[in-house]
Amino acid sequence: MPEGPELHLASHFVNEACRDLVFSGCVEKSPISRNPEVPFESSAYHISALARGKELRLTLSPLPGAQPLREPLALVFRFGMSGSFQLAPSDALPPHAHLRFYTAPPSPGLALCFVDIRRFGHWELGGKWQPGRGPCVLLEYEQFRENVLRNLVDKAFDRPICEALLDQRFFNGIGNYLRAEILYRLKIPPFEKARTVLEALQQRRPSPELTLSQKIRAKLQNPDLLELCHSVPKEVVQLGGKGYGQESGEDDYAAFRAWLQCYGMAGMSSLRDRHGRTIWFQGDPGPLAPKGGRPHKKKSKGAQQSPEDKMENPPPPSKAPSKTRRARRGLPEQTTAQQPKRTSLQQDPGVSPVTEKGKRRGRQASGFCRPQRIKADTSSLETEGTSAS
Repeated sequence: MPEGPELHLASHFVNEACRDLVFSGCVEKSPISRNPEVPFESSAYHISALARGKELRLTLSPLPGAQPLREPLALVFRFGMSGSFQLAPSDALPPHAHLRFYTAPPSPGLALCFVDIRRFGHWELGGKWQPGRGPCVLLEYEQFRENVLRNLVDKAFDRPICEALLDQRFFNGIGNYLRAEILYRLKIPPFEKARTVLEALQQRRPSPELTLSQKIRAKLQNPDLLELCHSVPKEVVQLGGKGYGQESGEDDYAAFRAWLQCYGMAGMSSLRDRHGRTIWFQGDPGPLAPKGGRPHKKKSKGAQQSPEDKMENPPPPSKAPSKTRRARRGLPEQTTAQQPKRTSLQQDPGVSPVTEKGKRRGRQASGFCRPQRIKADTSSLETEGTSAS
């Protein structure tokens, strides 16, 4: 899921790609999107973007003399699991382009598109940030830090630190991969009580005898959790590209994977928090770890891919065509030696495998499992306290 750095990179992309472009006409929404229509039309307008935490504001600004006369319109986007912006030829729109802004003629026809494969993304008219979200960890660090330390009595901090880090009232911009990387660097057990971790920061004061350069050096050498909530997302932004989220042929995704130290990495353990989100860590999970939960350790062989990615697109189970179908199609019968070996879905802990009990009586075992009916994994949605992503 796109997190704070990805929204920031998206706003940078929009501003750079649209800097010299003039757009015109109506804003076009795909008929299958459940998001609101955008009642905007202008003969000439510019597009600019600004990100804050896990939201991005797009502003449509009519140029002087444009018709009809109207005020600028702002839209606030939340990307869901797969939202992004792309600039494409207007006659070759990318799949799942659910909102389109077209350039004015006679320049080559282009369209700025909000692309969202899973359609969990959302936009709202008016340009107001979602109420209740805290200061941005990237752009409003001092306000962010003060907001957390001032509100440690909140019941959100009774929870494990890995769950508190997803509460957007306090950690606006932090998501699943960022929380894993931050806690890993500080060797903090993910299921340690959040208040226990953060209360110590209230007493942390640099010595008044230190010079400014010494204070800065001390922070860089021994950052605390809140400082890493600011600096770790900045590292992702500095990688460039689009950050998290694999797209075919993108070199910047390889750079992002090389940057990761914990999330989905071989040798790391994982558990699900109470919202069903997988947290990656190393060592002791902490005193508030879910009862009965056994850490699952990532094996090193094979491609390093997170369980969320595997469950979102599980491989289809192998199933040989029946003899009747083969005979109907004129294919030779398959011998036992030719039949493919049984394969199992790679799943997160907690998803039970297919058992032999489900077979009907008298049915001959064929070496293949009936595929499980798997419910939609809503745990892949980012848990954000009182706010939806």
